Amino acid sequence: MIISAATVLIDQELQKEVWLEIEDGVIRSINSGTTPEYDLRYDGILIPGFVDIHCHGGGGKYFGSLTDSEIAQVISTHRAGGTVAGLASLVTEPIENLISQIKRLVPFAQRNEIAGIHLEGPYLSHARCGAHDPNLLRTPTITEVETLLNTGQGFIKMITIAPELDGALGVIEYLAKSGVIAAIGHSQSDALRAQMAIDHGASVVTHFNNAMPKVLDGPGTMNSAVLNELRVSLELILDGEHVATGIAREIFEAAPNRIVMITDAMSAAGSIDGTYKIANLEVNVKDGVARLASNGALAGSTLTMAKAFNHALNEIGISITEAVHAASTLPALILGRSDLGEIAIGKSGYLNQLAKNGEITPIKC
Repeated sequence: MIISAATVLIDQELQKEVWLEIEDGVIRSINSGTTPEYDLRYDGILIPGFVDIHCHGGGGKYFGSLTDSEIAQVISTHRAGGTVAGLASLVTEPIENLISQIKRLVPFAQRNEIAGIHLEGPYLSHARCGAHDPNLLRTPTITEVETLLNTGQGFIKMITIAPELDGALGVIEYLAKSGVIAAIGHSQSDALRAQMAIDHGASVVTHFNNAMPKVLDGPGTMNSAVLNELRVSLELILDGEHVATGIAREIFEAAPNRIVMITDAMSAAGSIDGTYKIANLEVNVKDGVARLASNGALAGSTLTMAKAFNHALNEIGISITEAVHAASTLPALILGRSDLGEIAIGKSGYLNQLAKNGEITPIKC
């Protein structure tokens, strides 16, 4: 298949009039100029497909669903929002429930319909549990984590842990040595403990500035430690609710090339306002904002990556190059996916078009 485009983001530069040869979903050649022989023509900007390392649900369903059809509905909802690869994130549940959910997700990972599994819990702080049931939180042990990893057959790619919990540092080191991303978050940790977690191998901060001390809380906090630590990438939920626009802009400036755009989407993403659940907790979604019915706390987002990307461009005001790095390039690097993240020969031909009106359209070749 030959695709002709008015503009393509290549090597972090917007190049005019480019045509691509794509075969079996892989870019085989990139050519300057125009060609009269093309299968598809795009007048917008071609950018890489998005990679979402933190997503729980969409289309009214969850990755923790009991049925394959509902899991497939989550995937298709986010495909329509430009996500070419993503982790299926699971919230805190009893261990036996998590094991069942992991087993249901493994075939999707084997078919490359998801990029892997992310366990956001149950190893979180009671003080910063957010939309996780505090009665189900646990302290981590290598034995228990090993059981979960074995259940995942190599497809558990990331686990979020509060570093101040007993046993957390040992488990973080074990994960890092096992090739699993150790993320720190849902934490009341101080700067010293956060730094120790990074020294033990933590490399990602789960939804930075949410369910943790804030930027404005000042020095001595986990926030202050990770903001300036070059070894960690910072997830950001860019919906204007989780992180104020001005603060988000400051974070991009303070941590250049270290921001990872995520959705942290719950089931209402790509769906409608109403009453939903996260595990056993009731959630009200009004005007596209999800909050716990019990206390009004934010309970994930209703974002797709396309919405987050447009918010980054139009509200935060970052460049398209910065936005693509956060939405595609860096998350692909974090997952070790050399086939994703940029438009280049040998990379994935599953791209997105950013139209002049701001609409993002997935391109599947």
